[in-house]
Amino acid sequence: MDRLDAMSVLLAVVENGSLSAASRALHSPLPTVSRKISELEAHLGIRLIKRTNRRISLTEAGEGYVSAAREILGRVEEAERRATGEYLAPKGDLTMTAPIVFGRLHVLPVITDFLKAFPEINMRLVMSDRPVSLADEHIDVALRIRHLSENNLIATRLGTVRRTAYASPDYLRRRGTPLDPQQLADHACISFEGVTPAQFWVFRQDGQDVSTPIHPRLSVNTAEAAVDAAVSGLGITRTLSYQAKRAVEDGRLVPLLEEFEQPPSPVSLVHLSQGVLPLKLRAFLDFAAPRLRAVLR
Repeated sequence: MDRLDAMSVLLAVVENGSLSAASRALHSPLPTVSRKISELEAHLGIRLIKRTNRRISLTEAGEGYVSAAREILGRVEEAERRATGEYLAPKGDLTMTAPIVFGRLHVLPVITDFLKAFPEINMRLVMSDRPVSLADEHIDVALRIRHLSENNLIATRLGTVRRTAYASPDYLRRRGTPLDPQQLADHACISFEGVTPAQFWVFRQDGQDVSTPIHPRLSVNTAEAAVDAAVSGLGITRTLSYQAKRAVEDGRLVPLLEEFEQPPSPVSLVHLSQGVLPLKLRAFLDFAAPRLRAVLR
């Protein structure tokens, strides 16, 4: 039995969540994947995983073994990179995910400059506002705009963004400026579905979060559409500060109710915890972090 190969198969099963998913990811027949796991368990004399019809879970012994296997395989990969000269010039493929608007405005320009500086690295950028599992979708690095709860992620803090209400000067001339969240009940609102609730917005008043009912004249599913509709004078929208930044700088939108904002959300670059950080990923983090911090100031 090739123990390093068996460790790699075990990690694939854990990261993909099932034997069948690991089989597809490894391009290996399902019986082969199952056999290698069984042989590894027989060699160790312990059960590593608990099998169900759809998912697997690790036993207590399996959790310890998987942690050790990750470190061992990481050291092997490090030795191979040194032997092949990867430490002399970062190379390989990277996959990144980022929110749609932030990705287009800020991440994509950084990536294009990075690829010009590192010609032996290729990147795939997945822009999505939905939560993405780094392990399940084989993502090397993600830009996250929220507080992090996952204990298997390493974060590089970049800054913060605020969630703010905005309206066009024309709308405010016609309908007046709300001075507190309760006055939103008398205004037309533009709801950004999937990020904020469609029927109410949450503000901070007297140290507490308060849900304020709104009247959505329009509900959209992208921040760009919400900003465009607000610029047109349709009503008040509420987005993250970077999403409306250009419209505010151009005078097309005015921030509202800033004293009632919730605490800002942290922005971070995150990657899975691993024994040895690949040089290509380290190069990207070192290149991207200061540039993204600059746009968040």
